[in-house]
Amino acid sequence: MKLNSVTKTEKNIVELSITIEKAEFDAATDKAYRQNAPKMSVPGFRKGKAPRKMIEKLYGEGVFFEDAVNICYPDAYTKAVEESGIEPIDQASIEIENMDENGFTFKAIVAVKPEVKVGTYKGLKAAKEDAAVTEEEVEKQLNVLAEQQARLVVSEKEAELGDTVMIDFEGFIDGVAFEGGKGDNFDLKLGSGMFIPGFEDQLVGKKAGEECDVNVTFPEQYGASELAGKPAVFKCKVHEVKVTEMPVMDDEFAKDVSEFDTMAELKADLTKRMEESKAQQVERNYEEALIKEMLESFEGEIPEVMVDTQIDRNIDDMNYRFAMQGMGFEQYLQMSGLTLDAYRKLNHDQALNQVKTRLALETIAKEEGLEVTEEELEAEFAKLAEQNAMDVAKVKELLPVNALKGDLATQKAVDFIKENAKPAKKRATRKKKEEAEETADAE
Repeated sequence: MKLNSVTKTEKNIVELSITIEKAEFDAATDKAYRQNAPKMSVPGFRKGKAPRKMIEKLYGEGVFFEDAVNICYPDAYTKAVEESGIEPIDQASIEIENMDENGFTFKAIVAVKPEVKVGTYKGLKAAKEDAAVTEEEVEKQLNVLAEQQARLVVSEKEAELGDTVMIDFEGFIDGVAFEGGKGDNFDLKLGSGMFIPGFEDQLVGKKAGEECDVNVTFPEQYGASELAGKPAVFKCKVHEVKVTEMPVMDDEFAKDVSEFDTMAELKADLTKRMEESKAQQVERNYEEALIKEMLESFEGEIPEVMVDTQIDRNIDDMNYRFAMQGMGFEQYLQMSGLTLDAYRKLNHDQALNQVKTRLALETIAKEEGLEVTEEELEAEFAKLAEQNAMDVAKVKELLPVNALKGDLATQKAVDFIKENAKPAKKRATRKKKEEAEETADAE
């Protein structure tokens, strides 16, 4: 393989001129012959036994050239990319310029990572929130634990928001039942937002045994296009109204929900874990605030293909997280009343910001010489292996070295920004703000 030239034809588009010389092309042509000969008929020879020259005489000298090109160019393109130092962000377009028995020359036209600039990344300012955990926050988390232990008790009262109703329902459009619009003995928590807007509110005030019509209009962006924007009537029957019965939060409750014997021990442990979690969240918020300020001096045009690729990654991530919860991404879209296209449009700006952030951090890492050592790389592989209960070798097989090295370099850039940031006044917590306002009012 010979890289003839690297030409920037327009912004973020590069054209590589690559030649496959005779020796390499001959080897590829011979391989193409061996692959195809068993399928070719030549008078006087059994399939697969005819000499290459005989087949070329019968079918034409270039009979194996196309397959030889397909054998050669992927590896040649990869080597040319490495030699040129470009960073492709999309599939290349391949054009054959000339070809004969001595080899061939082709052009590879590809979009590459854009050049960007970051004007200011030293001396940035951002406020860091107070990481203290309040008594109210601990009580709120205890209530979450209590709700997990709560029981649903059948009641004769009218349904209120927060209650759960067991219903039969069937949906109709223009008097005709539609597919997927029927359910029996379905438990629906009123106010959960599980059903389309307006549905749950119309069941408030209903009692067991009552029947009613629920009139709603499907959202314009509803996942099922045949229902989108259409008015519908759901005929409902309420079988039961269930209220939530909370447990008493005493020492017995502590034993039920933890390894502790008393509420005091449970609260102490919960407070400690919440403080650790909040400190981590405060640090993440601080990083995000600094990065947001850094991006204000970002310069560069982002190719749309990079945004699309980031959206694809985000969808893959959501698919994984939903699968862990026993739900598919398609089911999430349907429940949200969104099409895939609508979801992609809604997430465009977030993906664009993610791409800008990554490019900016890569630029800072390069400008500041923030390189990742082999020791740091091996330590990270070991850490990932431990977290996922896998062998290090398996992690290395699944995660490309360059990808992990890039992640570590961008984290170094984040650390560099934080180390060089100017201290800013801490943001007051909501409680402190309220106390300050009350003091001011009293004065």
